[in-house]
Amino acid sequence: MHHDGFPAPDSGLLLTHFLTVADVARSRAFYADVLGGEVVLEENPCTIKLANGWIIMNPGGGPTPDKPDVTLRPPTDPSTVSSFLNLRVADIEACHREWSAKGAEFLTPPIDRKAEVRCYLRDPDGYLIEVGQATGMMHGVYADPPAGGHM
Repeated sequence: MHHDGFPAPDSGLLLTHFLTVADVARSRAFYADVLGGEVVLEENPCTIKLANGWIIMNPGGGPTPDKPDVTLRPPTDPSTVSSFLNLRVADIEACHREWSAKGAEFLTPPIDRKAEVRCYLRDPDGYLIEVGQATGMMHGVYADPPAGGHM
């Protein structure tokens, strides 16, 4: 990996997550100051090391030669989500208290779902973030199948 923490592997691959954001400085502050990430690169693209992964953020924009039919923009409907960050924590109650004190707004407090205790929050652009602590799944109790789904 690159010497300054930038996600550039010497071999193999590293997983990063890209977010299209409306205001890079606002999002950088959220992921660094509220969630405790480390700013690796401030802009172009903003890169935050968060635990054992990276969040990469840039403003939206129109097509480019390598993605000729793609326009990037932040979410427009917070009620419809096709992808979200999933953060696993060791102590969800402590995490909920700490991040709430720093201004994070959770949809609900942590809820025991048998397999795990979890809750959700949104970043400044409305991206959904699940925060979960494995509980029952550590003892063979797993999640119920999705509503209307087949397993």
